[in-house]
Amino acid sequence: MRNLKIVFMGTPDFAVTTLKTLVENNYNIVGVITAPDKPAGRGRKLNESAVKQYAKSAGLNILQPTNLKNDDFIDELEALKANLQIVVAFRMLPKVVWQMPKYGTFNLHASLLPNYRGAAPINWAIINGETKTGVSTFFIDEKIDTGEMILQEEIQIDSEENAGSLHDKLMSVGSKLVLKTVSLIEQDKVKTRPQIDSNDIKTAYKLNKDNCKINWNDSLINIYNKIRGLSPYPAAWSTLINGGEELSIKIYKAEKESMSHSLNTGVVICNKKELKVATPNGYIIIKEIKLPGKRTMDVKSLLNGYTFSANAKML
Repeated sequence: MRNLKIVFMGTPDFAVTTLKTLVENNYNIVGVITAPDKPAGRGRKLNESAVKQYAKSAGLNILQPTNLKNDDFIDELEALKANLQIVVAFRMLPKVVWQMPKYGTFNLHASLLPNYRGAAPINWAIINGETKTGVSTFFIDEKIDTGEMILQEEIQIDSEENAGSLHDKLMSVGSKLVLKTVSLIEQDKVKTRPQIDSNDIKTAYKLNKDNCKINWNDSLINIYNKIRGLSPYPAAWSTLINGGEELSIKIYKAEKESMSHSLNTGVVICNKKELKVATPNGYIIIKEIKLPGKRTMDVKSLLNGYTFSANAKML
């Protein structure tokens, strides 16, 4: 049995569950690497990452480098004498870092690799209408999410699932997969396999304003999946033309109604209880929405105090 000395690297909530699982299973975490504190809010108060907050509560040694190639940081990392590094939702590592430990550096990725390599695998699996996804562990190499595979675990995606609920499921499944992976490394029983590339591999592109905008000329199912796949963050958005106003609105929850009609796409239909938008093959029924400067609200609450003109439309 190998005596593991682990450095853990991660930043958001998704990584905390895995770190907590390792600590609770009595693994020796000699260091935690996380993002530097960032100013946030009106007061520009420094915000600590979720991983840092947990690491502090667990009394772990924390490093917060701004530059992963910095000589001082490399010296500090070497001084920890770790023989295994685990990466969960962190940033790309330079070779000098991932090559350092004797037993390698492995990463947890929230997809069934080689599909959905990249920054937003949870979102894109739902946006693309997948019915299953999962988590993978692999040893890091020079490229992004391409290294030798260790383990995978598959889960189903429910038809009404959004990115938030899928994130939480994968966070839990992923922490258990990391534990299994660490146990194999500890017992020197790891058998890796290469990722097999093909022409139809799907990519988890970084989310931006352009690819989060709703195209109302798209199919009903594609629009519905985009809203699910971007909720609760960063949220699908659209331009609302309402009378003389042009507003950028976000849609967090919707239902779909498949039916033929003769309306132009993007036309808004509204009564006291319901708000829906015409698509080429049906309607998107909006359930939760956010107007600029307002809080997110359910549509009934919105319709109590906001009026849609007769010719309102989404662009």
